[in-house]
Amino acid sequence: MSIDFNMFMNDIVVQARKEIVEAGYTELKSAEEVDDVLTKKGTTLVMVNSVCGCAGGIARPAAASAIHFDKRPDQLVTVFAGQDKEATEKARSYFEGYPPSSPSFALLKDGKILTMVERHEIEGHDPMSVVSKLQQAFDEYCEEV
Repeated sequence: MSIDFNMFMNDIVVQARKEIVEAGYTELKSAEEVDDVLTKKGTTLVMVNSVCGCAGGIARPAAASAIHFDKRPDQLVTVFAGQDKEATEKARSYFEGYPPSSPSFALLKDGKILTMVERHEIEGHDPMSVVSKLQQAFDEYCEEV
């Protein structure tokens, strides 16, 4: 049996995109889209998506669950590391003081980084511990909805 690797990966990417969009996040696929959104007033959560197991098993489920909270960011967006490279690079340029990390979450206000949940805080942890980290940040930096 022969498996076309690119076709296999495409299925994974499509599913990963679908999961985060269905959770309520807007995909940003270009540097211009990133600049347009991240320079808006208010708080923005950026989920840096990826195809790794900890993204699918921990980060995306946490992203979907964390936003069901009294306080949450004004905007929910995502960039896809390894797929939308220009958008991801541009988003990471806003994450001053943090090395590239995927999956990860960045919380910004008025285009300035407030905090991040990096891969090392996701990989090997359960989704609810990531939800807790995100909601702690929302509680500190976001307004009630």
